[in-house]
Parts: sequence; C-alpha cells; structure tokens
Amino acid sequence: MERVVFGKTGLEVSPICYGSWQLDERFWGESDKSEHIAAMRRAVEVGVNFFDTADVYGNGRSEEVMGEALEPIPRDKVIITTKVYHNFMPPDRLDVPDLSYDGILEHCDASLRRLRTDYIDVYLCHKYDRFTDIEETTRAMEELKKRGKIRHYGMSNFTAEEMRLALDAGDYEVAQPRFSFWRPQSEDDILPLARRAGLGVMAFSPLFKGLLTGKYTGDEKLDKRNPYFRGEVFKELAGRVSKLAPIAEANDLTITQLVLACVLENPMIHATIVGIRRPSYIEEAAGAMGRDILREDYYKLRRILGKLPERP
Repeated sequence: MERVVFGKTGLEVSPICYGSWQLDERFWGESDKSEHIAAMRRAVEVGVNFFDTADVYGNGRSEEVMGEALEPIPRDKVIITTKVYHNFMPPDRLDVPDLSYDGILEHCDASLRRLRTDYIDVYLCHKYDRFTDIEETTRAMEELKKRGKIRHYGMSNFTAEEMRLALDAGDYEVAQPRFSFWRPQSEDDILPLARRAGLGVMAFSPLFKGLLTGKYTGDEKLDKRNPYFRGEVFKELAGRVSKLAPIAEANDLTITQLVLACVLENPMIHATIVGIRRPSYIEEAAGAMGRDILREDYYKLRRILGKLPERP
C-alpha cells in the first residue's frame, strides 16, 4: 500500500484521496447511499486511507454517509479531512459563510457527530472568510487542537496572498488547491508557496469534472451547466483526451489512471482528490498509485491536452 508523508503534518496518506462531493445531490443528482458506502469501504480494501468531505456537501449528507461507511474501520487506519465555512444552504441558496471563533467551534462539533468520530485529522477552511479576521479563525483552530478535536488544520481555495496571511497568523499545515492540466494556474504561485512552507498538498478536481477520464466522445447530450460540456468545445476537448489512449496503453493504464499518475508526478502535490460514486471508480483511481511515468510521456500528455479554450 503506497503512502506518502503529507508535508509537515507527518501523516502517512495514500496519494489518491477519496472525494465525496458526489453525495451532494444538488450538484450531482440523486444517488444510492448504499453504493457510496460500498465504494468507501472498497477504497480501504484497495489501499486508499485518505478521505475528503465537507460539512456543506449535501447539507451534512456526505459527512453522515462517510461516518456510517467508515465506522467499522479502525479509526487509526483512515485519515479524514472535512471543511468548514458555509452554512447549510436553504432553498433560495443564500450562502452566509462563517469562520468566526464561535461558528467554527459549533460547526466542528456538528461534523464530529455526523462523522461518528472523536477527532478530525485535517480540518480545512473551505474558503477565506472576508468578514472575519484570519487571527480569529486561527484562534478557533488552535482551540480545537488543544481540545483534541482536530489534529491539523489548513486552507482550501485560498489565493496565494490569502495563504500568506494565514501562514503569518498560525500553524496552517495543509493546502487544498484546484489543479488539473486544464486548470494548472496553482503551479505558478500556490504550489511553490505551499512547498516552501512545508504544507501537505491535496489537489482537487484533477479530472476536470470527469472530462479527463476519456469516457466522453463529445457527442453526448448532457444536462450540465458547464459550457465546456456543450457544443463544439465539448467535442474538441473530448477529442484531445481520446488522443491520450496510446500513451495510456503503453503504460498499461486507463486514460483516467494516466492523468492521475501524471498529476502525482508533480513533486509539489502529495495527493489528489478523486470524486467517487461507485466501487469501480475507486478501484480504477487506486490503480494510478505507485505508477512512474516517463518524462517524455508526461510532457507528451501536456502537449496533447494543450490549453483550455477561452470560456465559450
């Protein structure tokens, strides 16, 4: 079972992290809870010990299902990350963020109950709260560490400048930036900053919402709001991805596994989060762990994928 040291946290995590945003039916449609539970337990069987969720995913549903799924697993065998920032969204979708001292303590207790655990391994600020001083947010995180409710804390979706403010304010140990070969901007600032600070880095959205899996031809009619999944742009991008097949085959990998393995070749990324709904998805993703990609194949992949077109 491959493990990497997750930055200065010292945690030993699998390079593939199980992502559970797919339990939020507002974004991903209805899903079978039992299938998600089976997938989480299968993840452990195939060597994945790193799990990511957030309190807002499904207004608590994701944490609840994860808590049920992982409860039979010895607690020290899994690393659980969850996030705080959003209040649960009412039907009109008005989001009122809260990283105040009292808000964080209250949200953490609720997450612990849903996750059926006494502590959270990594507790992340889901975004930067522009209404709250970062020093107040940090004070809450330190209090949770003191009480033994969290082991480490960090940042998700922070800009480089927001990260610098946080690092000046406290002992932030983890960064969770967006990264895919079609959204590589974090390579320019966030990843180098995280590396310099010794942070554990868990990148999200490596498969660009599934478009980098190779499962699309570009002819599908999808009910997606993302403009990259519609029209001629969709067809062009799917065509580019299909050209990765010979490289994947030469490495005895699927296109999904090739893309994930290439993401993990970046020495500034310790782990990458893959959104999972079915056991077969995590089985495939786990197959990317421990795979070395030749430098030539890595850069060939980046040339084939090229730059993302201007937003249609």
